[in-house]
Amino acid sequence: MAKNKKMVDAITSMDEDFAKWYTDICTKAELIAYTSVKGCMVIRPYGYAIWENIQKNLDGRFKALGHENVCMPMFIPESLLQKEKDHVEGFAPEVAWVTHGGSEKLEDRLCVRPTSETLFCEHYANIVHSYRDLPKLYNQWVSVVRWEKTTRPFLRSREFLWQEGHTIHETAEEAVAETEQMLNVYADFCEQDLAMPVVKGRKTDSDKFAGAEATYAIEALMHDGKALQAGTSHYFGNGFAKAFNIQFTGRDNKLAYPHQTSWGVTTRLIGAIIMTHGDDNGLVLPPAVAPIQAVIIPIQQFKEGVLDKANELYETLKSAGIRVKVDDSEQSPGWKFAEYEMKGVPVRIEIGPKDIENNQCVIVTRHNREKTFCSLENLADTVAEKLEEVRKGIYEKALKNRENKTYRCKTIDEITAALEEKGDGFVKAMWCGEEECEDKVKELTGVGSRCIPFEQENLSDVCVCCGKPAKKMVLWGKAY
Repeated sequence: MAKNKKMVDAITSMDEDFAKWYTDICTKAELIAYTSVKGCMVIRPYGYAIWENIQKNLDGRFKALGHENVCMPMFIPESLLQKEKDHVEGFAPEVAWVTHGGSEKLEDRLCVRPTSETLFCEHYANIVHSYRDLPKLYNQWVSVVRWEKTTRPFLRSREFLWQEGHTIHETAEEAVAETEQMLNVYADFCEQDLAMPVVKGRKTDSDKFAGAEATYAIEALMHDGKALQAGTSHYFGNGFAKAFNIQFTGRDNKLAYPHQTSWGVTTRLIGAIIMTHGDDNGLVLPPAVAPIQAVIIPIQQFKEGVLDKANELYETLKSAGIRVKVDDSEQSPGWKFAEYEMKGVPVRIEIGPKDIENNQCVIVTRHNREKTFCSLENLADTVAEKLEEVRKGIYEKALKNRENKTYRCKTIDEITAALEEKGDGFVKAMWCGEEECEDKVKELTGVGSRCIPFEQENLSDVCVCCGKPAKKMVLWGKAY
């Protein structure tokens, strides 16, 4: 890239300072802006458009499975929150409290929603009476507040956007199936729509969600070798139902407690996209969630017919269902190239007088900057092919990065040596199942348990830490 492109020059190299590179992209690509509210951010239109596409694609998947959207209040009375002890203790350090309404002190202070289990439980207790009322398959798209001490755009902020699914079922078997189904929905979405490979697994008991019987997660590896939890799905059993006295009359005409699930992803996925696919020139967006899938850059647009042809191509692509933009601003073509590379637009189309004479245009794919000449008659089909080429290309690159940074280790010394020699990454190692060993591995190596992968490998018969018989292979890593 030419050194006179000021926008590109403003990005710190990821090899020089990965954290600075990340925040540079968040601000320079106009995804976020900082505010006077400490720990919170403005999600700017371009960043919000990415979230809207994530929301649209996931929401369609949820509704196809029978889920309905609802909206719970953002305030939770402390007395309601206290009904589930483990849940309260798990969230206590992160809760923001409302203590006054106007000038009057509240008798029962209100928690600003960190998550909504208690509100859903209160609602279920009022509407579930018979097995005929089940299941309830609910989801909501809202913001939540968690008082994080250290914040970073999208990855950790005090207020963030998410979806949280909450379902309630007649039997444990149905609830467990729902929990696993929704984890698979997230994994498929990440791999197909976000082109981001993930590992599916179960969290260890010490790392499961407060109040859950089991937590399942998808773990992704970022470019710098750190892990990012991209989505979670929780099986609650009937613990919440008992705490909130949710009972229904079963098929045997006896009272029973229902079984619940909860599952969610957040705007953290935007951070995952940046750190999985981005490069030193900016964002590289998966086509499925890119606000602009193709941008048309007129060359010598002052010449007769160029803008007319650019707009004609725009209509062709728009009619084919492609999200497309024509940039007819007065900026130079070189500036525009850098601008849309920064914004991660998957496909760039260049059209000028000579191209029009030859009934062709130039197509450039963002992820590898390859140029292709394309007949104007075949433009829509070719752009669709190029978008799929981008999706496959960035997925394969991310998968290769994960494979190169996944280390299979049999001892603590092997873990330490691998991390020192090769840098951060996923570590696969055997575990005896004892929390003491789980903690010891993190203390000695710096990597914590990420999940117990569903796809198990028998790397050794003994625990990586204590040497006792191993029960499971665990995926370990340093995490965001």
